[in-house]
Amino acid sequence: MPITLNHTIVPAVDNETAARFFASVMGLEYRGAHRHFAPVQVNDSLTLDFMSVENPVGHHLAFDVDPSSFDAILARLHAAGAPYGNDPSEPDNGRIDHPLCPRGLYFTDDAGNLYEVMSPR
Repeated sequence: MPITLNHTIVPAVDNETAARFFASVMGLEYRGAHRHFAPVQVNDSLTLDFMSVENPVGHHLAFDVDPSSFDAILARLHAAGAPYGNDPSEPDNGRIDHPLCPRGLYFTDDAGNLYEVMSPR
């Protein structure tokens, strides 16, 4: 059996707010808190468990998406008025010309988590 990532803890200022934000941008469903986590199922094998912590330190999470998913994510960022950018040091520059792929972007949340979304075209 190959090694796969089952879940990871994502630090949050407020776990439910962070989970709702991430799920809404990515077009995923947030089903509510479970014990002290606010889980978001990313795909069949990966769950992000958002957890409220004092003084959260953000993580970098990168996702490959198909072109239509990228377009939908970008549209949801626009609709939410959420900043995005093509550079991790400038995740609010409004650009999507990514250095590693034809189109890509970064966006952040209140805890400083840096989300990267990359598309092959």
